[in-house]
Amino acid sequence: MSPSQKAKSPSRLIDERIEELGDWRGKTLSKIRALIKSVDPDVVEEWKWRGVPVWYHNGKIVCTGETYKSVVKMTFAKGAALEDPSSLFNSSLDGNVRRAIDIHEGEKIDEKALEALIREAVALTGRQS
Repeated sequence: MSPSQKAKSPSRLIDERIEELGDWRGKTLSKIRALIKSVDPDVVEEWKWRGVPVWYHNGKIVCTGETYKSVVKMTFAKGAALEDPSSLFNSSLDGNVRRAIDIHEGEKIDEKALEALIREAVALTGRQS
């Protein structure tokens, strides 16, 4: 991380990433972020691993928002422990812990289902020791 990045808050770095992308990926990341904040107004944003937004609750990772050339990936740290009745998880399905949602250009986000998944992930952070 450059000295100028160290002086900026994680929230500002995420704002800048969204602006820098300037395409569907930025809009998608912004939408995901807004949904997370609407479900958990006390969520803590961090900037990790050379530019990945990470959202925490009770000091535990709820999810990340990675951007790639053809996908925005929302990875839930304890996704395997979450109920997913709407089958949003479509990536990282083989592991015992994480689960992810890959969102491609033009795909519509099922906001109600995603909010429910985020709500469950936030609640799970309160139950973990």
